Amino acid sequence: MLKRWEELPDLMRTAACREYYDVLWSRRRMLLIKRIFDVVMSLFLLLLFSPLFLLLALAIRLDSKGPVFYRQTRVTQYGRLFRIHKFRSMIDGADRLGTQVTVDHDSRVTRVGRLIRACRLDELGQLLDVLAGSMTLVGTRPEVPKYVEHYTPEMYATLLLPAGITSQASILYKDEAELLHGAQDADRVYIEEVLPQKMQYNLAALRDFSCGADLRVMWKTVCAILERTDRAEER
Repeated sequence: MLKRWEELPDLMRTAACREYYDVLWSRRRMLLIKRIFDVVMSLFLLLLFSPLFLLLALAIRLDSKGPVFYRQTRVTQYGRLFRIHKFRSMIDGADRLGTQVTVDHDSRVTRVGRLIRACRLDELGQLLDVLAGSMTLVGTRPEVPKYVEHYTPEMYATLLLPAGITSQASILYKDEAELLHGAQDADRVYIEEVLPQKMQYNLAALRDFSCGADLRVMWKTVCAILERTDRAEER
């Protein structure tokens, strides 16, 4: 749930965040409905996809050495750190071998990883984070701390709510790796160009927050995944 203004971290208790806070505070009953929906839907999907989870775990372990889940530190509501659950699609220790964003044709991606990334199956593990309350189904994608350090005062408003599995920005930038392909400094390009563009959509989503908008984003996400899967099969 949304904290009272005086309880927010200092970085968020600013004039730049106030507009977004006031919108969310006026719709805090919707936020309660959002949380209930998150719990019910994440439980349902975890049960529904449990056989798939077992298959993914087996395929990942047979394909390369390392754990089934990739547990990277990310930032969620109020700047709290948590360790995200993603099915591992890269070699173990990949984040120590290069940038923390993935570029197109990244040599760190495993054979199984290429398949599960094409279908976005690596994201399913985050249902555990939604159930735990660290994430929500629809919201700003969680960034690593090194990128959050480059947030503008206004961008910190996105931390008023838990980080999300999907959003309008993540749909529009679903081919982000291709955008970064060939960049001499992928981190710099992401921080200076990609992140500000994504944040425009994330901040707009806060201003227009509603349960109906969340449902529309979830539907668009399903359509985007199906489209991406079809393209992968054509290749």
